[in-house]
Amino acid sequence: MLLYFLRHADAERQAVTDAARQLTSRGREQAKAVGEFCHRHRIQPVSVLTSPLVRAVQTAKIVCNELGLTPIETPWLASGMRPEKLLEELLNLFTQESLMLVGHEPDFGISISYLIGSSSNAVHVRKASLTCVSLSAPRFGAGTLEFSIPPRFF
Repeated sequence: MLLYFLRHADAERQAVTDAARQLTSRGREQAKAVGEFCHRHRIQPVSVLTSPLVRAVQTAKIVCNELGLTPIETPWLASGMRPEKLLEELLNLFTQESLMLVGHEPDFGISISYLIGSSSNAVHVRKASLTCVSLSAPRFGAGTLEFSIPPRFF
């Protein structure tokens, strides 16, 4: 399975609640650039799952618009996701060839580190970065980091 981790794009610093923070104009441009990059390079996940937080949903919708997909809001991707929860959910999704997850840091960095067998938080995922891990099984250390692309390269 190819697992694409897309951290939400640039968002407002403050809002009524953290969950309500929206993308900035820069964030919308970043998300569009990621979607165009994926389209150009034939990165076409079977499904796109997103955190229900506004900034993640907005990022996912913009990227999905470029890919002809519809994002699926998934509560377990909300800020605070642990690698163990990711693996539990991947057990049900592992039949898919590729999957894009749109969510948050430090959740993604911790989860990617875990999947590639690092016991420390060795990976930091920048806003609007796209990281790919090939996963042979949904377990600790079964992943290989294929690439991690920061937004300035889209």
